Order: sequence, then C-alpha cells, then structure tokens
Amino acid sequence: MTMIKKLQLLYVQMGEQLSRFLEPLALLSIRFMVAKVFLDSGLSKWDGFLQFNVDKYDLFKYEFFCPDPIRDGALLLCDPQTLDYVDGSLTVTIIELLAVVAGVVEVVLPILLIIGLFSRFAALGLIGMTMFIQLAVFPTLDHWINPASWWAASLLVIFARGPGFLSVDKFLGLDAKRTI
Repeated sequence: MTMIKKLQLLYVQMGEQLSRFLEPLALLSIRFMVAKVFLDSGLSKWDGFLQFNVDKYDLFKYEFFCPDPIRDGALLLCDPQTLDYVDGSLTVTIIELLAVVAGVVEVVLPILLIIGLFSRFAALGLIGMTMFIQLAVFPTLDHWINPASWWAASLLVIFARGPGFLSVDKFLGLDAKRTI
C-alpha cells in the first residue's frame, strides 16, 4: 500500500469516526436552533394556556396581509384603497383563524423537533410555514437571504437526514438507519 493510499484511508477513517460522534450533536443543535425561532414566535401569540393574544389578530391583519406601505408581491387581503377590512367578513374570519392556527403550529411543531418525535413531519410543516411566510408575507430577497433561507436549509437537513441518534424517533424506531 502506497503512502498516499494509507493517508487516504486514514483520512476516510477519521472522517467516519468524527461523523459518528459529531452528526448526532449537529442534528440536535440544528433541531434546537430552528425550533427556538418558531417556538418563540408561537409563544408570543398566547397570553396563557389556550388563551390566544387577540392583539396578534391585528399583526396578521395589518402587518402581514394589509401592510402600509403595501409590499410588492405580498398577499394583500384588504381593500387596497382604504387599507382596511369589512368587519365580520369572511376574510377577517379566515385571517383570525390563520393567526390561531399559526400560534398552535409554531408551538407544537418546534416541541416535536426539540424532543425529536415525528421530526421529519415537524420539519416539513415548518418548511411549509417558512415558504408561506417568504412567498406571501415577505416576498423579498432580503428576507429570503436572512432569515428564511437559514430556516429552510436547517429544516431541510432535518427532513433529509432525520433527527439523529439523540431523538425519540430513534428510540422508538421511527427513524430508519440510513443505507447510504
């Protein structure tokens, strides 16, 4: 065996050992990092257990779906002339329902990520939320570069690789061993 082949073998073996030790820690760190972003946002929508913060309705109605000034490309659900809604309209009801659903999803899915249960499902749900935020609420390159692309990339790693060894999924046998 030549010296180059020995060095190549040593390098590959070192990489395998480092991956075996560091990958579970890296995946756990990614799960915690991205979960914190969404969990903080979700918890801010609640005043207590099952008590939605009604001030968040205005956040959804006027910041997200009827901003002043209007954001190019954003989903505009209010009257563009008055920048207001018709009280009691179906649109207002849907927006208020979306606010509550977002509050639930932004709490439940990050908790699933933190404990590593149904992690791929949780990551996929948060990827969907990230893409909705990016495409409908803040459709700018600046928002994509920071923070949305970081959220999407982190969640895509979890979706593709799974939650790692340090997870309930692994303990319950829900995360199949990779054959690659």
